[in-house]
Amino acid sequence: MSRSLNKVTLIGNLGNDPEIRTTTGGNKVANFSLATTRQWNSASGEKQEKTEWHKCIAWNQGSRGTGLADIVERYVKKGDKLYVEGRIEYRQYQDKENQTRYVTEINVREILLLGGRAGGAAGDNEGAAPARAKAAAGGKGGDFEEFPNALEPEDDDLPF
Repeated sequence: MSRSLNKVTLIGNLGNDPEIRTTTGGNKVANFSLATTRQWNSASGEKQEKTEWHKCIAWNQGSRGTGLADIVERYVKKGDKLYVEGRIEYRQYQDKENQTRYVTEINVREILLLGGRAGGAAGDNEGAAPARAKAAAGGKGGDFEEFPNALEPEDDDLPF
């Protein structure tokens, strides 16, 4: 049996505030760019550095206001350090001049907000974001105290 894996894990900083949009179907989506930087020393001992930019997309997985796009909209801003996990996707489209454009994106499944709040003291949790957010609201390991309905089943009429 053939198996495959498409998993991306990034830790980086946001270059700009996230862009939040709502689709015509009513789903919310957050777009943001995450910068990762690597450093090394050249053969001559000179310090080298290269920054890569990753286009990330986080979708809501329902209409309850507890999805990843809602969390990104509420808590994430330019300069924040994030752990992002998802899958890499490639797509193409035709621009206004009918040129084919290619896009590489990270479809985000999980986000961890790293570091403290800007302007807040270390350990100050008042108004702080949930430490972990999963795409599936019913996923284990999330702190959704500010989203009390996040872990409730969607259908109360269960057969068991």
